[in-house]
Amino acid sequence: MNTGNALIAAGLALIGVGLALKFAPWLVTWFGRLPGDIRIQNEHRFILIPITSMVIVSVVLSWLINLICRK
Repeated sequence: MNTGNALIAAGLALIGVGLALKFAPWLVTWFGRLPGDIRIQNEHRFILIPITSMVIVSVVLSWLINLICRK
């Protein structure tokens, strides 16, 4: 896969994520609310450290990249 095709694929993926966030926000409401995600909130601040969510995203992205780049 050359650089141009990789950039086109990345752009299409970003468009897909943007459309999902705009038209189906219920698809991503789980992000930051899983057990293991740290949420600190008071009246002036909100801090979110999505540890478990990022592990899941990392595993899914690694699986997809391995699936796409397999020779």
